[in-house]
Amino acid sequence: MMYSLSDLKTVSEDPKIALRELNRLYYTRLRTREYNDAAPNVFDEDWDNLLILDACRHDAFQRAVSEYDIPGESGHRYSRGASTMEFLRANLTERDLSDTVYITATSMLYRLMVLNEEIDHNLHAVVDVWEDAIDVGEWGVRPERVAERTKEVSEEFPNKRLVVHFIQPHIPFIGEFGSERFDDDLIWKKMRQGRLDASDEELWRAYMENLELALPSVEDLLKTLPGRSVVTADHGQLIGEQAFPIPFKEYGHPTGIYCDELVKVPWHVSENGSRKRVVAETPAENQYEEKDRSDMDSKAEEHLRNLGYLQ
Repeated sequence: MMYSLSDLKTVSEDPKIALRELNRLYYTRLRTREYNDAAPNVFDEDWDNLLILDACRHDAFQRAVSEYDIPGESGHRYSRGASTMEFLRANLTERDLSDTVYITATSMLYRLMVLNEEIDHNLHAVVDVWEDAIDVGEWGVRPERVAERTKEVSEEFPNKRLVVHFIQPHIPFIGEFGSERFDDDLIWKKMRQGRLDASDEELWRAYMENLELALPSVEDLLKTLPGRSVVTADHGQLIGEQAFPIPFKEYGHPTGIYCDELVKVPWHVSENGSRKRVVAETPAENQYEEKDRSDMDSKAEEHLRNLGYLQ
């Protein structure tokens, strides 16, 4: 196991990164686990539509869902990833997903598929809602936009499983309180370093506000999409909890940290009419070949920066 000079420089600037790395070694068993292999592949589960709330903790969902008329029964599952990148790598890689359309408000899938060329999948189609949203300056890709696009895609692909990946409750905060109080894309890093004058209570308020803004769109889709829909998350979120086994106040959703706050996620199952007759069909062509890749790449990179992934 080797660490570079840049790694040492990062630790000198942010000593808690070294503590995080030691905790990561614990959870990944000295980096012998590439993901949380105690969890199932989400595509092996029984669903027609999978609604992903990015960075949604199970306990936060349970608190919020009781205030909405969301049909179905709530439970939980464990995710393969503590971050979106880890979730996508662990679930999509080397899978036959030609029966699935992925509708996404986050550009992380584009990053792994196109920018980094890490994931080689055969999804029937990917619908980048974030691209259109960014064209109108909506970096936080509102849940209403995702829901409306999903309804269109459902009509276009009635015999496909749908994955619908919302951004919320992940940053950026788009609610009235959160957007006024926090306008920094490095919120979690600065909180860990003690460079942001904010309380955990304020962060929880902004986080829950983001989640609650997404729930009406989730409710709408559960009552609209046919078949069995599941509401879940790719991973959770740390908001000032004590890390383990080396204790310090931790924030964000670092890859390779498999504590309950990060990998215990909602699993809310709702039925709406008959199940879909799902058919696998390999797409005829690469959907990005005819697009202006340089324009999409720059949009994706700026979006990832806005989500706190690039600095």
